[in-house]
Amino acid sequence: MRIFRLALAGITCVGFGMAAHAESRTEADEARLASVKAFADQVLEKGRDQYSGQDTPLFVDGVNALTGEPVRWLFEEDEYIISNLASQQNLFRTFDLLSEAVGDERYRDAAKAAIRYHFDELVSPCGLLRWGGHQFIDLATLEPVGRFDANCHELKNSFPHYELMHRADPEGTARYLRAFWNAHIMEWERLDMNRHGSYGKAMGALWDHDFEEPEPFFEGKGLTFINCGTDLIYAGGMLHRLEGEAGAIEWALRLAHQYVRARHPDTGLGVYQYSKPERREPVPEPMTESRHTWSNYGDRAENQFGAEFGEVAVEGWSLWGGKGNSIYAQNALVQLALAEKLGAEGAELLEWTVDGMKAYIQHAYVPEENHFLPMWADGTDLTDFKFPRFGYFGSEGTTLSPVSASPSFVASYTRAYRLSGDESLWAAVRNMARGHDLGDLGESPGEGIAVNLDTTASSSELLFGVLEVYQAAPHEDYLELARRIGDNLLAAEYHDGWFLQSPDRLNANFNEIGPVALLYLDAAVTGRLDELPAFVPSRGYIHGRYGDRGRTTDHGTIWAARR
Repeated sequence: MRIFRLALAGITCVGFGMAAHAESRTEADEARLASVKAFADQVLEKGRDQYSGQDTPLFVDGVNALTGEPVRWLFEEDEYIISNLASQQNLFRTFDLLSEAVGDERYRDAAKAAIRYHFDELVSPCGLLRWGGHQFIDLATLEPVGRFDANCHELKNSFPHYELMHRADPEGTARYLRAFWNAHIMEWERLDMNRHGSYGKAMGALWDHDFEEPEPFFEGKGLTFINCGTDLIYAGGMLHRLEGEAGAIEWALRLAHQYVRARHPDTGLGVYQYSKPERREPVPEPMTESRHTWSNYGDRAENQFGAEFGEVAVEGWSLWGGKGNSIYAQNALVQLALAEKLGAEGAELLEWTVDGMKAYIQHAYVPEENHFLPMWADGTDLTDFKFPRFGYFGSEGTTLSPVSASPSFVASYTRAYRLSGDESLWAAVRNMARGHDLGDLGESPGEGIAVNLDTTASSSELLFGVLEVYQAAPHEDYLELARRIGDNLLAAEYHDGWFLQSPDRLNANFNEIGPVALLYLDAAVTGRLDELPAFVPSRGYIHGRYGDRGRTTDHGTIWAARR
């Protein structure tokens, strides 16, 4: 027995439903919720602006876990106290969910106040927020900072909590979502877009542009990476859901379909991008320096591997390293969430996403090893392939190997099963769960279950995945497995009131996803899980020059620092 959504019909069929009454809460259940509350209280006490002298409601991105000092970005001779709203969206999801769980509006109100302050005091004239990969607010001066890198607007896998933003400031949120699309689409007729958007771009015709449905892998000025494209798709879909803006969903689906149209015709695999950068300069012979891998020399895969593989060697059709995770875990998870939010209007998006995920399982997944083979999108297995020359993808002699089906894949594939009911996806989910020491989820949902309640797994993504299974088939064994993972997560990550990736981390990142996962578990325990929207994780970051380390990210410097 199971519950699954029939999106094409826009209805829900129920095999057996979530418990209508609250489960008996255990001491461990209470401890998990109390820990999240203690974390949130500590953020309210130590994380708000104490530095500008203006008592703003803004938050720092995190603090030194030992001293409570705010984290800083170092550039040239200056230090900046980082407040990046795009890197606080998981924190705001925690605040929102916690207010609902404990009946205390202080947490939600604090998030809304920070959002409103941005729209009232810090928004750019075009409507874009000063946030993202290359922009943040210095809490010492309340000025935007971006000179450490591209000084532009960029969201990659950020997926802000737009529902809460809209409750805080409906007009400002709608204006931002339109400005996001306006700033990043370079050529509407072909949906040539770029990860970098200008803060000075005036509003254009927006949804009134013509569209010509270009052939896949046209040469354009932009870089149509899926880690930016998914943020645009999500933003357009949410603008329609929040404001009923028909043009927004039309263009969001057009953008999503560009990645589908560029999939390999024989396998249905791909793609990371649907265009090729224009070759504005001849390719250096030989390529020896990192600057030779810049996009002004054209498609980087073609330059590095075209001699060996011919037409399939385009960057959009490369499926190794992190590309599979970007397409089939992160992008898929968010598109599935958006499809569910949109209901019948999201039916095509659901179908496209599930079809792509099934193709990846069919051609690349090895269940016995719980890993994905590196390959071109035509199905060519690249395991043990050695790079013949230096290029964008790595040095000469670099050898490709399979990549593990990480917990992120468990989260996306369990959601795909819940929304589609496709049995081939259940087989993949079952194998992935075994590969992560979760035991046997069953021959079918709710049938023949033998989960491992002694597992040491502590991943938030695995917890989300098991909760997706519990929603699909609310069997007590799935809930107990989720509780076990939640207890492990708390033991692994909760230290001195902060959530840390390991006990020896120096700095506490307020944007950790662990508290959000534990609040979803609490909702399952109390019979409220079906009331929550499908979770959408934010992976905010800052990228630029830092101290003497050159170009790096806050994850590689600030959040990775050890005591």
